Amino acid sequence: MGLHARFPARSARSTVVALLAALSLVAASRADEPGFRPLFNGTDLTGWCHDGADLAGQTSAADGRFVVENGVLVITGSEETPPKMTEIDSSDSFDGDFTLRLEFRASENANSGLHLRDKEFRHQLQIRDYPRVGPYKDLKSYRPGDWNTIEVIVTGTRARCFCNGELLEDAMEIPEAGPISLQSETNVIEYRNIRIKDGR
Repeated sequence: MGLHARFPARSARSTVVALLAALSLVAASRADEPGFRPLFNGTDLTGWCHDGADLAGQTSAADGRFVVENGVLVITGSEETPPKMTEIDSSDSFDGDFTLRLEFRASENANSGLHLRDKEFRHQLQIRDYPRVGPYKDLKSYRPGDWNTIEVIVTGTRARCFCNGELLEDAMEIPEAGPISLQSETNVIEYRNIRIKDGR
């Protein structure tokens, strides 16, 4: 199911405006958040890999499920039943404390995941259309169909996770080292402004 089946098409002018706004957000985050560096550059998939293939300089993974459009990483889910899950992985591995911040927008009933250092389900923060899909169905600040923020603070092998400032996970156990991965499962999830800071 494509992006445009879930989100309205935009005119050429509004597309340009959206791209400029995305680039402005990245620039602002760098200025306002000292120590953070982008994991996603808003232009292509440099710094990521898929099925072992380096995606440097590419705007799409080979399967078409991970595409960069207008400064946004668009992840389209599987149309199979049950859905065939796949991920893109950061080229870097992270073995120390870090803080990860990103923004996401979920289409209706969308289901994705943020893997922290490996692909095991128990080390995955669910990124979803939370009110419909859960598991965090009672969030007061979640904005359906709009951009929401995720912050993950990793100390040792524990991750403290927030959505729009609301606590999702207080002490999720994760491995000692590994990449950051973004999952494609069902429907459309968009990501932007993905950045990380070593240390807390």
